[in-house]
Amino acid sequence: MIFIVILLAFYLAFNLGANDVANAMGTSVGSKAVTLKQALIIAGVLEFTGAVLFGHEVSQTLATKIANPNLFAGTPQMLMNGMITVLISCGLWLQIATSRGLPVSSSHAVVGAIAGFSWVALGVDAIDWSSIGKITLGWIVTPVISGAIAGFFYSQIKRWILEQPHQLLQMNEWIPWLSAMLLGIFGVIVLPSVTQPLANFLIEEVGVKIPTHDISLCVGGIAAVGLSLYSWRQLEVGSGGSVRSGGSVRSSKPITTNHQPPTTNETIERLFAKFQLLSACFVAFAHGSNDVGNAIAPLAAIVYIHNTGTVPIGGIAIPIWILVLGGAGIVAGLAIWGKKVIATIGESIISLQPSSGFCAELATATTILLASRLGLPVSTSHALVGGVVGVGLVQNPKSVQFKTLQGIATAWLVTVPISAGLCAVIFSIARIL
Repeated sequence: MIFIVILLAFYLAFNLGANDVANAMGTSVGSKAVTLKQALIIAGVLEFTGAVLFGHEVSQTLATKIANPNLFAGTPQMLMNGMITVLISCGLWLQIATSRGLPVSSSHAVVGAIAGFSWVALGVDAIDWSSIGKITLGWIVTPVISGAIAGFFYSQIKRWILEQPHQLLQMNEWIPWLSAMLLGIFGVIVLPSVTQPLANFLIEEVGVKIPTHDISLCVGGIAAVGLSLYSWRQLEVGSGGSVRSGGSVRSSKPITTNHQPPTTNETIERLFAKFQLLSACFVAFAHGSNDVGNAIAPLAAIVYIHNTGTVPIGGIAIPIWILVLGGAGIVAGLAIWGKKVIATIGESIISLQPSSGFCAELATATTILLASRLGLPVSTSHALVGGVVGVGLVQNPKSVQFKTLQGIATAWLVTVPISAGLCAVIFSIARIL
């Protein structure tokens, strides 16, 4: 029985990797910052690392907080059966969405599935309707905010760099600000988790107590300076050494009107490609550390109940082998089937360049960070699609493929009810059998 459950968890992680990892790499592939093969390798390594090192926290929350464990205390077998149906129903829905190239939210699928079996098992009062309401709010707010931020970022880059007659000189002056924005936003998401073990080591082994946020600020500051120095060097090499402080460099290509994406120096887009690749790496790492819980939390709860015969009420320790299983499943799904959703995100909404793809990813990270601070459950898929559309509206509204967006929006709207319905039906059949 446990072996079958392990296969089901791998199946869910596989489909999650095939669908959700497009959030990290779709825009980078679409803008030609990296090839599909390079994206699969980079995302695979970082998704797996993030899942294994930092995936336990989200997994604990999903395993013990969505369905009220106290209500299942007298019937642990019912909770275990319910979590098995969550694995099946979420895996099926993600597979269906991925086969059609539609980016959906695995978080919403898991929450919907847990709500579905809880309703059948214990009645409507077992569902946390306030959480469902927040998720619904996230559907509307997330893409709008991300689109607005992406549009603002791109409009500023377009105005102050891409449409300037001295593009290389302008880029030279903006490099420190771009480095600070990139590492500041992503650093707030990733660095506190990465530097926490270092802070613990300094306290326990050395006896030096340094606040974790101070370590994060120091690491982020050093990284921003290093990235600026590296980018200045790359810009100078790409321009043949013609970029100097106070110098004058004119683009050899004409500037187009505001209704079309501006024609830029290739040197600049190559540099933006490096910024975008770095941002994609952060997103992949953060995604692996957060969304792996969607695949392995039900398995962790099942294993706990199987080993102890009780329901996890006060928390749960996630065994390392479960984290490895989830990370391996995500990587396998990404490698074998991930290109469908990557193509939708990166190519089927608008035509992306590294500069525009960078703005979309930066907006996605900003939106997720703001939502986390406000305690709102949001979807990376929603944020990234909104960011891509925001850039497209600034470039040229007619370039946005609204037919593609219609299919994506439909998939968003039906994710929770379909996952809930599938799980309710499968749970009912399993209970009868």
